[in-house]
Amino acid sequence: MKKSKVSSSQSLVQPKYYVGVGASAGGLDFFSRMPNDSGMAFIVIQHLSPDYKSMMVELLSKRTLMEVKRAEDGLLVEANKLYLIPPKTNLTIFHGKLLLTEQGHDRGLNLPIDIFFRSLAEDQGDKAVGIVLSGTGSDGMRGVRAIKEAGGMVMVQTPESAKFDGMPRSAISTGLADFMLPADEMPAQLLQFAEFPHSAKSDVKSRLERGETYLDRIFSLLRDHAKLDFTHYKPSTVLRRIERRMTVNSIAELSDYVQFMERNPREVSVLYKELLIGVTSFFRDPEAFEFLMRKAIPEILSKNADREIRFWVAGCSTGEEAYSVAIACKETMALHKRSYDVKILVATDVDQTAIQQAGSGIYQASLVADLPPELQKKYFHVHGDVYQVSRSLREMVVFAQHNIIRDPPFTNIDFVSCRNLLIYLQPNLQNKVMELFNFSLNPGGILFLGSSETIGQHEHYFDVLQQRWKIYKSKGRKGLNAENCGRLHVLEPIRARVSAPVRKHLAVELEDERMLERFVLSLAGGILPLTLIVNERLELLYTIGDGKDILKMPPGRTQFNIANVMEKELAIPLATSIQRSFSRNENVAYSNLGFKSAGKNRKVGLKVILLGTKKNQEPLAAVLIEDIPDAKLSPEQRKDDDKLCRGRHTAHVRPRAGTPVHQGKSPGPPSRSLKLPTRSFRRQTRSFSPAMRNCRVPMRSFSRSTRNCTP
Repeated sequence: MKKSKVSSSQSLVQPKYYVGVGASAGGLDFFSRMPNDSGMAFIVIQHLSPDYKSMMVELLSKRTLMEVKRAEDGLLVEANKLYLIPPKTNLTIFHGKLLLTEQGHDRGLNLPIDIFFRSLAEDQGDKAVGIVLSGTGSDGMRGVRAIKEAGGMVMVQTPESAKFDGMPRSAISTGLADFMLPADEMPAQLLQFAEFPHSAKSDVKSRLERGETYLDRIFSLLRDHAKLDFTHYKPSTVLRRIERRMTVNSIAELSDYVQFMERNPREVSVLYKELLIGVTSFFRDPEAFEFLMRKAIPEILSKNADREIRFWVAGCSTGEEAYSVAIACKETMALHKRSYDVKILVATDVDQTAIQQAGSGIYQASLVADLPPELQKKYFHVHGDVYQVSRSLREMVVFAQHNIIRDPPFTNIDFVSCRNLLIYLQPNLQNKVMELFNFSLNPGGILFLGSSETIGQHEHYFDVLQQRWKIYKSKGRKGLNAENCGRLHVLEPIRARVSAPVRKHLAVELEDERMLERFVLSLAGGILPLTLIVNERLELLYTIGDGKDILKMPPGRTQFNIANVMEKELAIPLATSIQRSFSRNENVAYSNLGFKSAGKNRKVGLKVILLGTKKNQEPLAAVLIEDIPDAKLSPEQRKDDDKLCRGRHTAHVRPRAGTPVHQGKSPGPPSRSLKLPTRSFRRQTRSFSPAMRNCRVPMRSFSRSTRNCTP
């Protein structure tokens, strides 16, 4: 292939984007379609065995018009060139220069793609692009999070087109991929992204700020979607993420993006996820944890040896920070050969999806790789290509969905960890959160912040224990009264103005819904059993029939999570079945579920039916709960009727319309990576009724799906 000549002045141009390409195989299809004058630089990181002799330099040289170079230590990265990592090395980038280090094999799994992606994110910020191609394992998963956190862009090869789909599937599982395409279709999309006007960043902030009305509408859409108000997040962060989504969708004007969000609810969900990106890891900043284990945690344990010791990990994301604190406590107790009543009271986050993942305690190998091998062996169990936190460690942690801005704080806390959350909030909100932490902490309690965060103007509340790692001790001065901590009123309701075409469309839909509602309500009580309509977040949206004997409204703040308002004995199987139905895209049915109502034993059948959806509609499910009369029970079931939950529970799985039906054999047990229900029903599992604790024959499918749940 004849190469076109590139002038020396052109080659010295600083790259428009720095594109990291991670793969253990393949990549030729991508580069054979990439022109040599894109203005971008490409750094290829191969995840290969140290003994594998790669011919990639020779192969790429024959398939691309760009100059292909083996990376060298201190080499300045130039536009329109392709750099390839040498074997047996790790590659990072600093101020645009490549740095090489030898791979160390004393720490187990080596992840060169993660190492480079994280370095690229830190060095280049929003000029970083991460591309994950075919490969085994989960290398690149953490790097994808880091690039997105820095404002960069991520492309992932579709698993169906990859020879090895491990790395693409792991990257996609983060939910942060901007584009998922076959490798040969990526160059055209990358060029379109790079050439879009917003990529130049010219006066983006001022243009978005001038569209304050449109920002209000975006915030309103986000609040309607997730019950979370982003108005008091730092403008720089919010504007950067909005601008990036506009670039990805090739939308030039903010007004057009608002209309795009109104027409496409999925875009609202994507932007919400981007604003809540949680970049975390086990023992992030190891030196900070070393200080905690050497000084802060031993002091807390010894001072409170005669009572329960409480921890609160706020903004815990997917749980790595909470489990790290738990490990630090256990290791400290082992070192001092003492046992204390340590309980991480709660690990909280506003993101329900993250809480569900945290509760399962299941992580890809790449996320556990930084832990010393002895800690991996001690606190994790290996299941195939994933690691699960040990039961003893999970028993220390209760995960709950909690909005630190809106919900009441926890009290009598000895240790608060809130790392890299305050940096996203405006100063006035930071101050209010710091006052809440001071209110929560006992005198002498520890506050652990992120390395880029400070206590600001609250020196009168805290003493500095370790300045570099932002570890503080409470002075015990309370600045808030208890009644002032119930809720922070952050913002008046946003009045969103919806465009005329959208209003007309909504009016038609509303009329259809009213007609259907009249029809459905006419069936209630006579034909339909008690029916509950819920979404993926387990929120109760609609009730058909009389549920007064099953649905209970708990005291306190109004809640609509189905696990919170359902009769206690039914909450766990109900929430689990809904999660299972959504995650496996199939209908689920349980029969002979026992519980006690008004002093009487009752048995019900439960069905979860996924509702059909039109384009961009929120996925919903109907839960049908029907009483099973005693006459329908077998003699054996009637014999056990006086012993709640001792009957044999049978699960029936009915595939959703359009999914294949299993012929001749059972579809098999549910996935062990099943998303777990959140919040209060985790607490309910700690306080089973005696009948539930004495359950003789647990439902087979349900027991499998909850075997790894947090107790």
